[in-house]
Amino acid sequence: MNSLKLLIASAVAAVATSAFAAEPVKVMDSAKGKVLTGDNGMTLYTFKKDSKGVSNCYDDCAKNWPPLMAASGAKAEGAYSLVDRKDGSKQWAKDGMPLYYWVKDKKMGDVTGDGVGGNWDVAKP
Repeated sequence: MNSLKLLIASAVAAVATSAFAAEPVKVMDSAKGKVLTGDNGMTLYTFKKDSKGVSNCYDDCAKNWPPLMAASGAKAEGAYSLVDRKDGSKQWAKDGMPLYYWVKDKKMGDVTGDGVGGNWDVAKP
């Protein structure tokens, strides 16, 4: 009977945890105000040449602007969705717009990618 209670308690805890899964990003203060960051604390950006649900940043673009990749089995939640990339991998998006890092940001709080080429904006909460 105790094993059954433990099994039920474990199942309830698993359901409760998945129901309140953490967002795939964090919010941080920067010189540009509050910005979205990845788990590593690095600023995230959006690309004006993307459209909702579609990434147009591949090859050299993706080398300079690495996508915020989603782990296998990640689930979309709230304002955060998943974008299918050409190679079959998944990328996080906010309000449908894919999210990226900038290789020239060197430390948490850097926002050096904002405005690059007139195509990149810091991602805001």
